[in-house]
Amino acid sequence: MDNIVFVVTLIGFAGIAAQWLAWRFNLPAIVLMSIAGILIGPVFGWIRPEESFGELYQPLISIAVGIILFEGGLQLKFDELREVGRGVRRLVFPGVFIAWGLGFLAAWKIAGLSFETAALFSGIMVVTGPTVIMPLLRQAKLSSRPATLLRWEGIVNDPLGALLAVFVYETLHIAHIGVDVASYQVIGSLILGALLSTGLGVIMGLFAAQAFRKGWVPEFLKTPVLLGSVLVCFAVANGFQEEGGLLSVTAMGVTLANAKLPSINQLRQFKENIAVLFVSGVFVVLTANLTIETLTSLTLQDGLFVLAMLLLVRPIAVFLSMIGTNPTFKERLLVGWIAPRGIVAVAVSGLFAAKMVEIGYEDGEKMVPLAFAMVFATVIAHGFSITPLARALGLAQAGRPGFLIVGGSAWSTALGEKLREMGIPVLISDSSYRALRSARNAGLETFYGEILSEVTEHHVEFVRYDTLLAVTANDSHNALVCTDLAHELDRTRTFQLSSKGTGEHRRAVSYALQGRSLFGKPVSLDELMQRHYNGWAFQLTRVSEEYTAEMLKEALGDESLMMLIERDEQIVFATSDSPLIPKLGDRVLAYVPPEVAEGRTQPAGDTDQIKARKEEILEQNPVPPGLTTG
Repeated sequence: MDNIVFVVTLIGFAGIAAQWLAWRFNLPAIVLMSIAGILIGPVFGWIRPEESFGELYQPLISIAVGIILFEGGLQLKFDELREVGRGVRRLVFPGVFIAWGLGFLAAWKIAGLSFETAALFSGIMVVTGPTVIMPLLRQAKLSSRPATLLRWEGIVNDPLGALLAVFVYETLHIAHIGVDVASYQVIGSLILGALLSTGLGVIMGLFAAQAFRKGWVPEFLKTPVLLGSVLVCFAVANGFQEEGGLLSVTAMGVTLANAKLPSINQLRQFKENIAVLFVSGVFVVLTANLTIETLTSLTLQDGLFVLAMLLLVRPIAVFLSMIGTNPTFKERLLVGWIAPRGIVAVAVSGLFAAKMVEIGYEDGEKMVPLAFAMVFATVIAHGFSITPLARALGLAQAGRPGFLIVGGSAWSTALGEKLREMGIPVLISDSSYRALRSARNAGLETFYGEILSEVTEHHVEFVRYDTLLAVTANDSHNALVCTDLAHELDRTRTFQLSSKGTGEHRRAVSYALQGRSLFGKPVSLDELMQRHYNGWAFQLTRVSEEYTAEMLKEALGDESLMMLIERDEQIVFATSDSPLIPKLGDRVLAYVPPEVAEGRTQPAGDTDQIKARKEEILEQNPVPPGLTTG
């Protein structure tokens, strides 16, 4: 028992640490998780998961993969298919079968597998699962269309690859035991099992949606009930057909995602958190379970097979299957390169490798090392290349991320213009067309519509922005916007105006719901608009040796509102819990009265040190140094 506790603890720590390091240093998470598993497994020999978990090893992996696929299904909305629906259908059919056929030729002729083993292994290799696609999409911040293609393909093709492997194995197994069954009967059985599994998933999804909508399940039990339903769906579908559970839980997730449940976002966020834990753990487990013999058994021939899969099979399959669809050549090029294999490929390969050896195909043992070779090669190649390739093709956010300002007004327009001068992209959103007039006249990018609408994500590329400023006149709406979009951006990068602050004021919105305060003290839009019409302006000042932070603070005085500083291409905001401390080289953006903006007054309360410094500067430069705008 103590050993299992140590194994579980080490796996959890290694997986989450790899995820954090990937976020901190902007590296592919899958690569770091794979490295972590190899280090604690075959390199240092600290754990051997298959020996520690015993007979539970394979079922635990299967359940984890099922939950991951369900969570992936929760991300698939049919509304996303309006522009790429035909492309997604083509990637599934005939794309899967083209990839299967080409992969079979590569496995048979290049990897040297037997005809039968090559047919089974190539079926598994059509998968590009959510365990690797989702982290890559999160990392690369792709534009919506290629991201939708890759996301849908990855989640839908995962169970299809497993079913292809089941079909090939059942055919070979029947031939091995000598039962006289026609091939069409095997195909019919497979189709029937797939239909039953899909139907079960849809029914379970509809029932769960109805139960939640009618109030049959209390709010605090929704997530546990949903998790239990997923496990039941997975187990029952596996009874219909081997690996049918993967298809069933995917169908259940897609059904729930499109049921328009009021609580779907909360359920989706909780399931995503679980999926992150499972992805971290399972990837570490699978790589830690490798041996030095497995890693060293790969040959040059196997390397050529991997290259053929990356450089020939995948691109050809994508371009052939998407003939006549609307994705552009650049989008097809990106999709044709990005096809990382993940947990399902390794888990299903491990399952059928042993079964193939049992029925007399000794080269079935090669499936596991080949699967790992594909996983490592694709994860490393695609993990490190997706961001630069997408940016080179113009399919991802290039340059510095921008600001999403919710609330159109003359004040937000002035702020947007100043941010644009700083080289920061800005989008101003409002549900009032009239409120956006000043922003349109200033040439700023605008979005007319409710930012909280479901259809907004089809019109706003959220990946272009990493900072939210909610600056409407309504504190409650600002808080709602920050709460809803915090998951999309990051709660630490959501800011709002609040006239009541986050204290115990009876009319203040709870601090748990608000974004961070935009200024260091409570201020309403009405106050800012009054100051705007009184001549207040945004002033950008660089702190230098000639114009120090102390001189800046003296010049600004107590009345000005310091808003943000730009330091090493990073933006830091002034908040009530984190006041700004300017340093040498920073550019400080403040909202200042007209006399400060126009330099009509000297800073109050000059000390002898500041006066002496000013006199020194005036001797070197006849132009008095005021606040600069660059």
